[in-house]
Amino acid sequence: MNIKLNKFFDNYLEKEPLFTNKKYLQSNYTPQEIMHRDNQIEQIAGILAPALRMEKPSNIFIYGKTGSGKTVVSKYVSEQLINISKEKGVSLKIVYLNCKMKRISDTEYRIIAQLTNSLGGKVPATGLPTDEVYKLFVNEIEKQKQLIIIVLDEIDQLVAKAGDGILYNLTRLNSDLKQTQISLIGISNDLVFIDNIDPRVKSSLSEEELVFPPYNALQLQDILKKRVKLAFRKDVIKEGVVEKCSAYAAREHGDARRALELLRVAGELAERKGENFVGIKHLDDAEEKIERDRIVDIVTTQPKQFQISLLSILSLIDDKKSLFTGDIYDIYKQNCKTCGLKPLTQRRVSDIVAELDMLGIINAKVISKGRYGRTREISLAIPQSTLPKIKDLLVDSLGL
Repeated sequence: MNIKLNKFFDNYLEKEPLFTNKKYLQSNYTPQEIMHRDNQIEQIAGILAPALRMEKPSNIFIYGKTGSGKTVVSKYVSEQLINISKEKGVSLKIVYLNCKMKRISDTEYRIIAQLTNSLGGKVPATGLPTDEVYKLFVNEIEKQKQLIIIVLDEIDQLVAKAGDGILYNLTRLNSDLKQTQISLIGISNDLVFIDNIDPRVKSSLSEEELVFPPYNALQLQDILKKRVKLAFRKDVIKEGVVEKCSAYAAREHGDARRALELLRVAGELAERKGENFVGIKHLDDAEEKIERDRIVDIVTTQPKQFQISLLSILSLIDDKKSLFTGDIYDIYKQNCKTCGLKPLTQRRVSDIVAELDMLGIINAKVISKGRYGRTREISLAIPQSTLPKIKDLLVDSLGL
C-alpha cells in the first residue's frame, strides 16, 4: 500500500497543476479591483470619510443576500481607509469580527473579550464578570485619542446567540468615553433582521442603511473571468464553463461566493481525475457535490424534532409530487412515538416546515383553503438523487 501511495503522489507531482493560485477563488480574498460595486463602495467610503478628520462616522447597517459583495466591499474600503489614515497620521483602528465563528460571538463576554484582545488588551476566555470585561475594554481603548470602527459580519448570528443587549451597550458607550469614539458596521444576510431587535437598539445602530442587490449572470461572468485568469493556468477552463457557472450562481440569488466555490471544486475534481482541463462535466459534478455536502451538513446539525419532521416529509414525498402539512402529521406522530419523543402540535410542525423551507431543503408555499383556513403545499427543493443518503442519515441519527 505504501509503495502504491508513493507512486500515486509521485504521479500527482509530475503533472502540471491546473491551478496557479487557489487563493483567488477563496471567499476571504479581497481583490484589488471590485467589479460592479462602484456605487456601494462610494456610499460606504462617503459615510466613513469623516474618520480621516477624527470625526465619528455614522453607524452603517448593510443588508444583502449571501455572495452579494457585502463583506468584500467592507473589507476593501476598510483597507483603503487604514492605508490613508497611516499616511495622514490619523489614529484610526478597524476591527473585523465574523459573528458566525464559534467561541467568539456566542456570548457577550466573549465578543467584548475578543474586541479587547484585538485592540491590544488581555482578557481571559472565561472567568470574569461581564461588567469587568467592559471595564477592561474601555481602559484599553481610552489609552489614547483614537477612532475605532467595529465591523460585525453576520451580525444577526451575534444577536441570535448573545441577544441585542451588546449592540445597545456598544452604541451607548460613546457618551462615557473621553478619548475614543466608536462606530459600528453591521453586515447581515437577513433583510428583516433589524425589524426584530429592540427599537432603542435599532434607532442607535442603523443610522445609515445600504442594501446590496444580487449580481446578475453577466456581472458574475465578468467577476469569474477576472478570477479565472488569476487562479488557473491559461486555456485550462473550457469554453462555456464560466457562462454555465454564472448561470448556476445567478439562479442561486446572484451568489458570487457560490460561483467561485463551484469553479474551485470543479478544478479540484478535474485534477483528481488526472484531466488537463476543466469542462462542463466537472462543473456539473461540482454543483452536485456542493449541494449534497450542504444538505448533509444541514440535516445532521438540526434538532431531533426537525429531523423527525423532515423524515416524515421524505417518507411521503416519494409517492406524491407535493403534499400538505396535514398529510405529514400522522406519520410524524408515529415517528415521535418510535423515537420516544413527545409530539409537537400541528401548528408547531407547520412552523418547522416553514424553517425547512428557509433552509432550502423543501419548498413550502402557503395556500388558502377558504373557510378551512390556510395550509402549506410542500414539494422537494433538493435533487432526488440525494434522498436515499439523507434518509439513511436521518434514520441513523434518530435511531429508527
